[in-house]
Amino acid sequence: MATARPGRGGEADPIAPAVVPSGLSESFRPRRTDRAERTFSAAAGRSATCPAGRGHRGRAEGTRRSSARGEGGDGAGAWGSRSRLPPPPPPPPPPARQPGGRCLPPEPPQPGRAAGMAAPAAPSLLLLLAGAAGLSRAFSLPLRVSQPASPRASPPAPLPLRPGSAGGGQRDAQDEAGGLALASDPAGSLNFLAMVENLQGDSGRGYYLEMLIGTPPQALNILVDTGSSNFAVAGVPDPDVTSYFNTELSSTYQSQGIEVTVKYSQGSWTGVLGTDVVTIPKGIDGRYTINIATILESENFFLPGVKWHGILGLAYDTLAKPSSSVETFFDSLVKQAKIPNIFSLQMCGAGLPVSGSGTNGGSLVLGGIEPSLYKGNIWYTPIKEEWYYQVEILKLEVGGQNLELDCREYNADKAIVDSGTTLLRLPQKVFSAVVQAIARTSLIQEFSSGFWSGSQLACWDKTERPWSLFPKLSIYMRDENSSRSFRISILPQLYIQPILGIGENLQCYRFGISSSTNALVIGATVMEGFYVIFDRAQRRVGFAVSPCAEVDGSPVSEIEGPFTTTDVASNCVSSITFHEPVLWIASYALMSLCGIILLILIILLLIPPRCQHRYTDNDVVNDESSLVRHRWK
Repeated sequence: MATARPGRGGEADPIAPAVVPSGLSESFRPRRTDRAERTFSAAAGRSATCPAGRGHRGRAEGTRRSSARGEGGDGAGAWGSRSRLPPPPPPPPPPARQPGGRCLPPEPPQPGRAAGMAAPAAPSLLLLLAGAAGLSRAFSLPLRVSQPASPRASPPAPLPLRPGSAGGGQRDAQDEAGGLALASDPAGSLNFLAMVENLQGDSGRGYYLEMLIGTPPQALNILVDTGSSNFAVAGVPDPDVTSYFNTELSSTYQSQGIEVTVKYSQGSWTGVLGTDVVTIPKGIDGRYTINIATILESENFFLPGVKWHGILGLAYDTLAKPSSSVETFFDSLVKQAKIPNIFSLQMCGAGLPVSGSGTNGGSLVLGGIEPSLYKGNIWYTPIKEEWYYQVEILKLEVGGQNLELDCREYNADKAIVDSGTTLLRLPQKVFSAVVQAIARTSLIQEFSSGFWSGSQLACWDKTERPWSLFPKLSIYMRDENSSRSFRISILPQLYIQPILGIGENLQCYRFGISSSTNALVIGATVMEGFYVIFDRAQRRVGFAVSPCAEVDGSPVSEIEGPFTTTDVASNCVSSITFHEPVLWIASYALMSLCGIILLILIILLLIPPRCQHRYTDNDVVNDESSLVRHRWK
């Protein structure tokens, strides 16, 4: 999961050394680019100023510590340990600083630059090394994450949705969607407005929904996760959760006695399957009998600081454990509540601190699409396989420049949309190309590799907006019309994410993109910019710009299209996909074959050797019967 805020263009005051809080080490300051290439000078006519306390001739040596819950890679933060960083390079000449702390006036404006087009000043930067105790334990949780009340009545007739325009964009909320509900009468059982802002949380710890489970009802917060399929809640006390589901107190709970274990990209749990009634206060009216796993043991699943007590898997039953025969939560809801087979998700954390003290909002709309949660058109891409929400990525651009990779690299071995993953995760080759492109096109010439890997944080003065130093990132997806594509773009406010402040002067950020060994995962880093529609009925995932994806009043996400697909392969997804259930079947088959072979060998060893030749005295070669004796004669 992930977050961010808009950088403003224009100038800033000349860079001065960052204030160093007591006990913190020398900060690392990246070297500026040559002024002929990229200028960090102040705007014409503005004088350089020395912030209070920064004009001293030299800075005392100290140690700087990452004292925050940062997130590296894809997971929940931990307190960083003390670590010394390399000394900063010599300060650049402009603006010159005289002994005693006086600042010289800035250089005159660079000739040839249009008025108002001077580059933003590079804010003072420091990188904090998260030590062994820290940043590696960020929210990569399962991180699979989960969900919403209305008056009683029979569901209203679905409102038609107009087919998409030539570019695949759709569609006003009152148009037609192949029989899927888009908006509804507030007096009906599908009151989408009642589901608005039914989520809480943040990208660092996930977005969760309040649910009432059992009889009498027990209120629990459940993490919304489109990357898994089991509905599970804490069934015993745990030091990292504030509440749990006590099955003994529910008169409607029925245990199935089936043990189930689920492993995520980080963390796992083991529990027992059962059934009970569930109510969603800010969702669909009614009580529904749902398969529930009560978690009895877990490892790195419930983490310190999380405010949820279970997980709601919204993917397909193919991923359900212990087998696909376990009916998922949403499948049960579709059957029992008679709602359309579609849900939509909005997460509003753009530009806000990751894992902060407060919570952000969001919406999980069950059964349709709420028009107030998006603006512009909805663009749909087909679901390639119904297990995860697997889509087809055609290419990536950084700052408008194509990475020029084979499109199969982006889909190795799958590309999925997963609300339970904190960051945008990329296959290793794609990740390396993206990092190189961002470093090349950003206004910062040197950056520690630790920032890109997630082990270090980058810190700027709180008055600065670092996002103007970084490029836009665009992801191209295949449209429903396979000869066309569209692109979703995120501005730096979504992938350069605020983590914590140090003292009164510094704000630290993490890199909201990480590498992956087996998938491209569109996680919260991207999803916080969009209203995402999971249209299971028509096997497609839709994206529209989210109104809450704004920072300082400016949007931080974009959707554009259509584009031609003549420059990419007709199919960027491998035709051979080894899904986990297939691997299980293959492994059981091999085990059965080995068992049969072993059984045959044992039987052969136990059968008496009936066909064995029995030797007689005449068969023994000795002096009496050998030719040697006759030859001596």
